[in-house]
Amino acid sequence: MMLGDNFEDDSAINKQGKIQSFFKRISNTYQIYLDRFTPKIISRWVFSVILIISYFVRIFIKQGWFLITYALAIYYLSLLLAFLTPKINPILEEDDDDEGKLPTKQNEEFRPFIRKLPEFKVWYYATKGTIVAFFCTFFNTLNIPVFWPILFVYFLVLFFTTMKNQIIHMIHYKYIPFTYGKPRFS
Repeated sequence: MMLGDNFEDDSAINKQGKIQSFFKRISNTYQIYLDRFTPKIISRWVFSVILIISYFVRIFIKQGWFLITYALAIYYLSLLLAFLTPKINPILEEDDDDEGKLPTKQNEEFRPFIRKLPEFKVWYYATKGTIVAFFCTFFNTLNIPVFWPILFVYFLVLFFTTMKNQIIHMIHYKYIPFTYGKPRFS
């Protein structure tokens, strides 16, 4: 009996190893495709825009899933904020006199803007969020009836107040979230 039990345990471990190996292969293949798409910025964003447009066409035609769309818009807003925010918080850096700071004059050293969320991750998360939201539109249980104009107005208010605060933060700490390279002076 002991020998048979041991064989069953080995069989279970072997099956578990095969399952893990299978998912590892899928994960590696997925990562290979992501790595291939990384330098193709325009192609990635064209794909995402087509996906977003098709999502909104579906919402418009079906006239439903407005709460899912609102949640997706809030998610896009959080991604935008993370994209516009510096990786190193200037509020915390203001207290540290030992650490270097962003240049405020022409003769200071150039430092590129480092984002909290890089462009590739913004694309990846936005595309993934759109796919999840698109998938949610195939279930009627997730079609919660709401009065969509209120959600739309609330989102606009949230967007403009958040962007106003972000712009004030940029002006106060003197950073621009877009760097096109080291400035050259003739």
